[in-house]
Amino acid sequence: MPEKQFNTAGPSIPGDHYLLDPLHRIDLEEVLSLIEAKRYFVLHAPRQTGKTTALLALMEYLKRQGRYRALYANIETAQAARGNVAEGMAAIVRALASAAHNYWQDEAAERMALELLGTVGVHDWVRTLLERWSRADARPIVLMLDEVDALVGDTLISLLRQIRAGYAQRPAAFPQTVVLCGVRDVRDYRIHSGGGEIITGGSAFNIKAESLRLGNFSEEETRALWQQHTEATGQRFDDAIWPELWEDTRGQPWLVNALGGNPPAKPVR
Repeated sequence: MPEKQFNTAGPSIPGDHYLLDPLHRIDLEEVLSLIEAKRYFVLHAPRQTGKTTALLALMEYLKRQGRYRALYANIETAQAARGNVAEGMAAIVRALASAAHNYWQDEAAERMALELLGTVGVHDWVRTLLERWSRADARPIVLMLDEVDALVGDTLISLLRQIRAGYAQRPAAFPQTVVLCGVRDVRDYRIHSGGGEIITGGSAFNIKAESLRLGNFSEEETRALWQQHTEATGQRFDDAIWPELWEDTRGQPWLVNALGGNPPAKPVR
């Protein structure tokens, strides 16, 4: 079996990487309470902090419970469309179709998405798709959209407004919960529309109930991650390394993993 690695690129995979339980890094009880209350919320943090890993773990957790249809989708490809709403919505719909194929193994849901691309009304494609998906199954949908704040201009405005337009129909005809994920809180979005108007994210998405921020590792978590390597390989670290590791990283996940892949030689025995 291949040795696990410290991960510095993309989401962490349990069988391949040393990692802390992603669901312990978020307040799972609070998240489940928000979902139960049919709330829409934001998860934000700097890059390389573990947001995607946490969302994928949450999706798998909810799927195992069997109560919800949970789906994660990365919609960063729509960034290239900038303010071109038709191209941007098409990219988002394709991302949702791919997610339905990969995580739900649902050909009907995938087909529903792709069939929309041949219709008029691009400003309503996402809302229409989510409505159709919601009506197709009695289980409420929990939708997690990653890299939302990578979108630009009217593409982002259209997406936020379509989600807002469907909000009142939840959960029978729209997702029970939508989680927006990115490096910024939606309230900090300043979106330049094609007409020159500046629209804030808070006004375009005023249905947000909460903003959750994913923090760095604690000092104890930082040590626990490296000790997984000791348990797997037998390589031990001198106690003198821990204060230095904390001072060098302050628990920033990418830095902790990067140093784990190439730890300083001096304090190691």
